[in-house]
Amino acid sequence: MSVDEFRFDGRVAVVTGAGSNPGLGRSYALLLASRGAKVVVNDLGVGPDGRGQIGAGAEAVVAEIRAAGGEAVVDGNSVAERDGARAIVDTALNAWGRIDILINNAGIAPFALFEEITDRDIERVVGVHLMGHIWMCRAAWPHMAAQNYGRLVNISSGVALMGMPTQAVYSAAKLGIVGLTRSIAAEGAKHGIKANVLAPTADTVALRTMLAPEFTERNQAEGMTAEIVAPVAAWLAHEECTLSGKVFQTAGGAVTEAFISQTTGTKPDRDLSLESVPAAVERALDRSGAAPFPEGGDFIYDVVKPYETTPRTA
Repeated sequence: MSVDEFRFDGRVAVVTGAGSNPGLGRSYALLLASRGAKVVVNDLGVGPDGRGQIGAGAEAVVAEIRAAGGEAVVDGNSVAERDGARAIVDTALNAWGRIDILINNAGIAPFALFEEITDRDIERVVGVHLMGHIWMCRAAWPHMAAQNYGRLVNISSGVALMGMPTQAVYSAAKLGIVGLTRSIAAEGAKHGIKANVLAPTADTVALRTMLAPEFTERNQAEGMTAEIVAPVAAWLAHEECTLSGKVFQTAGGAVTEAFISQTTGTKPDRDLSLESVPAAVERALDRSGAAPFPEGGDFIYDVVKPYETTPRTA
């Protein structure tokens, strides 16, 4: 073993949506386990559109981990429900008494034009992606805060940043994950909790349902595998990674940061009128001199008016 090898000995990780093969969640779970983490492999065992069955799923991944000498347990609860998320975290607590890492990978992506997607599918997509992230982070949060340590890796998509026909609701939910993560990163600073977003692209069961065969073949030829995405997710989950509130994209071994920026625009103008807006907008569209949008921080506690809360209850 190299002295520089990043290890996860003593750490407990939960990886949701980790049953597909090939699949990103599976690759995350296998890598973490190979480096010493104890892993809860969560999956409902349904297809990329949230329907049907995909076979052995999480059980097969756990068997792989154990065959290689690692420790893992299966969980089949749904991230889309508050109680399901709590049950997933409880699986980790019951098995090993703690949770250090949460990789929120579970997702579905039914294809439909915005005017044609069913109300039920809208609820399912938002429920699994956005609400799934919220419920899972909420379930893990108090345990991470109590130990003053936690790593949250929330999985978004480049589709959320660029848009894609037939994926309007998916895109909305995935971009919501970015806003969620940037906010909880600011709140988590005082609790030792780091939260980041990863937007990966890889040849997976889910992606194969989206792309024509020639695109799948090209991705495979270019080495865009789930296994080469896993090191980025694992780094964000490691104790040596002190970044928080960042958004990274990765595909085929390339890593880039995606960030929100704003143009210089115009100065405050109390005389702004409807007629002067076109000129102001034209100036606002000038991207020369654009700078990253500021990130949240401790200042938020100074400017936000405190409000009375009651302890969380069931």
